[in-house]
Amino acid sequence: MRKFLLAAILAPLVSVAGGSAAQARDYPWCAWYDRDTYNCGFVTYQQCLATVYGAGGICARNPRYFFEAPRWEPRRKPRRHR
Repeated sequence: MRKFLLAAILAPLVSVAGGSAAQARDYPWCAWYDRDTYNCGFVTYQQCLATVYGAGGICARNPRYFFEAPRWEPRRKPRRHR
């Protein structure tokens, strides 16, 4: 009974302190299995080909990855030397 109570108390604490959530990322290559089913989680074309080889489908560049707007960075003011 003590072990059950201890587990009931510690389980929520462990799940809250479990770490950060995973971030979704867009990678350069997508495996397209049909019109609506795709996976854009490939870093290289070879990884994509290895995946679609058995399942069928095609590999194509990820349009969101290649045509993403460049990130804007503020210009630094030039330093004046004395």
